[in-house]
Amino acid sequence: MAEETIFSKIIKREIPADIVYEDDKCLAFKDVNPQAPVHILVIPKNTIVKLADAQEADAALLGHLLLTARKIAVSEGYADGFRIVINNGEKAGQTVFHLHVHLLAGRGFQWPPG
Repeated sequence: MAEETIFSKIIKREIPADIVYEDDKCLAFKDVNPQAPVHILVIPKNTIVKLADAQEADAALLGHLLLTARKIAVSEGYADGFRIVINNGEKAGQTVFHLHVHLLAGRGFQWPPG
């Protein structure tokens, strides 16, 4: 079983968050340390620690997370320009070990990202 994280506490409503979307599979909320004017985290309600831990059985959930991020970007008015980021592991910058999709928008982005 995965260790409890700040995200699992947000899902259980033990910690407040500025929630922008929720369904039976995922929750999306504004990042408390935004890196862009729009910075929303989309997380699965069932914990996957990191993308490398995902299994074939998680394929539909992973697709749902991406489609949810797209839906939020469109609803926020950024259908023509947004970035999706998934950090996998500490070396890639993952700080909360509960898989999450970063939706970034509202400014220009450079390539490579860093």
